[in-house]
Amino acid sequence: MNISLPPAAREWIADRVSEGHYASASEYVRELVRQDRDQRSRAAVDAKLLEALEGGDSREMTPADFDRARAEVRRRVRRRRKSAG
Repeated sequence: MNISLPPAAREWIADRVSEGHYASASEYVRELVRQDRDQRSRAAVDAKLLEALEGGDSREMTPADFDRARAEVRRRVRRRRKSAG
């Protein structure tokens, strides 16, 4: 893939590479893509959380609710470990 950049952007990337933050311009661009992807993922999760908070009836979680949640997490971790090992 070839990307055309204005001189100021090329200089910016060259400066990041020369400072030792990145081994190459490609590595810098890959990092930007990863950051964008992660930011969009977080934004999607945030939107879903807000939607859940704003919609429907809510109730306070009880100690039993937390116990059930912990048990479910433990079951999932055990299952994942079995399938990975």
